[in-house]
Amino acid sequence: MNNFQKFNKISDCTSQLVTKQYSTSFYWASSLFSRDIRQHIYNIYGFVRFADEIVDTFHDYNKQKLLNEFERNYRETLENGISLNPVIQSFCRTQKENNIPQDLVDAFLYSMKMDLGEIKDLNDELYNLYIYGSAEVVGLMCLKVFVKTKEDYEKLRPYAQNLGAAFQKINFLRDISADYNDLNRTYFPNVNFLEFSEREKTEIELNIKSDFEKALIGIKMLPLSSRSAVFMAYKYYLSLFKKIKKQRAEHLMKSRIRVSNARKIYLMGEMLLTKNLYFIR
Repeated sequence: MNNFQKFNKISDCTSQLVTKQYSTSFYWASSLFSRDIRQHIYNIYGFVRFADEIVDTFHDYNKQKLLNEFERNYRETLENGISLNPVIQSFCRTQKENNIPQDLVDAFLYSMKMDLGEIKDLNDELYNLYIYGSAEVVGLMCLKVFVKTKEDYEKLRPYAQNLGAAFQKINFLRDISADYNDLNRTYFPNVNFLEFSEREKTEIELNIKSDFEKALIGIKMLPLSSRSAVFMAYKYYLSLFKKIKKQRAEHLMKSRIRVSNARKIYLMGEMLLTKNLYFIR
C-alpha cells in the first residue's frame, strides 16, 4: 500500500466514523451491507451529513461561506482527484467508481442552498423540488452502488425515490418543533403551523404511508447484497412513523419523537436472527 492508498484508506475510515458518530441506527443497518458496497455507503453518508450539518447546526458561523467552501472543494476534487477533506475525498472516489450522475449531486447541493434561504410556506413545486434534492437523490446515489446495470437502476429508481421521500417526510414530522421554532422553517406546503391540526397531520401521514408501501415493493427487488440493510433502515423508520402517528399534532409542535436504543437493538437483533425472509424474499 503506497502513501496515496493510505490516504484514501484514512479518508474511508473518516467517513465510517462520521456515520457511526452521527447515526448509530444507520451505522448498525449499514453493517448488513456486503463488504464490497458498505464503505461506499459510509462515503455517501459522510458527504451528505457534513453538508447537512453546515446548514442545520453551525449557527455561530457563516453558513453560506462554509457551504460555498464545501462545494468548491468538492468540485475541485472532481477535477484534481484529491482533497485534504477526507469526507469529500472518499465521496468523490465513490462517485467515480459507481458512476453516480453529476445531476444527483448538484440537486442535493441545491437543496442545501435552499435551507440557507427562506424555507417557509413552500408551495407544492418547491416542496417537491426540496424533497427530491435533499432525500430522493441520496437514495438514487445509493442505488447506483447497489446495482450495476442501467436496466436495474431504471427499474428500481422510482422505489428508491419513494423510500428517500418517506424518510425525509418522517424527519420533517419528527423535527417539526425545532424546524419551526428554532430554524424558522416550514417544509410542508399549505399547512398552518400556528394551528397544526389533526386533519393536516393525518393527510401528511397518508402521503408517507403511500411512499412506504411503494418503497417496500422496490426493497424486495434489491440484490441480496443490499436488501437486508435497506430493509433494516425501513423497519427503523417505520417504527418511528408508528410512534409519531400515536402523538397528537400539538405534541409534535412541542417535542421531538425518538426510537429508543432498546427498540433499535431489538429491531437489529430480530433482523440478524431471522433475516426476516418472509418479508424480504
